[in-house]
Amino acid sequence: MPLKIGEEAPDFELDSHLGHKVRVSSFRNIKNVVVFHPLAWTPVCSNQMQNYESDKKWFDSHETHILALSVDAVPAKVGWAKSLGGISYDLLSDFHPKGLAAERYGVTRDGGITERAIFVFVVGKSGTIVFAKVYNIPTLPDNAEIRQALEMLEKTIK
Repeated sequence: MPLKIGEEAPDFELDSHLGHKVRVSSFRNIKNVVVFHPLAWTPVCSNQMQNYESDKKWFDSHETHILALSVDAVPAKVGWAKSLGGISYDLLSDFHPKGLAAERYGVTRDGGITERAIFVFVVGKSGTIVFAKVYNIPTLPDNAEIRQALEMLEKTIK
């Protein structure tokens, strides 16, 4: 069962396509958007990642870090990012142990992939999830929902 609003966001450390490891808990007092997507190289996932890249300046101006996870291996994430014209935020590999971060967030699907799901939280403030949504696999999430959740979060942490 997916984590819900008000639950504590689990920590994880995964490899990024940018060549470094990422630990969620290292982003103290920064808003985090943790995005689980089923698989690289698929049309909806590709559009979703490009939408975050298109809105990257907005996310940066709101001190928000995007972390996009799937069970794909790092080399697949590297190639996929290049095919998308470059992705400047972290595409993380939840490959080994396969799907461990997805399991902690409750978004593992039968067949070894993850749900399309988004969680928003701040590490170091409360660490609790303020936005949580699981989408149907063919549904492209709207960044407006995330922006609205982040703006509401900003009002509560000031």
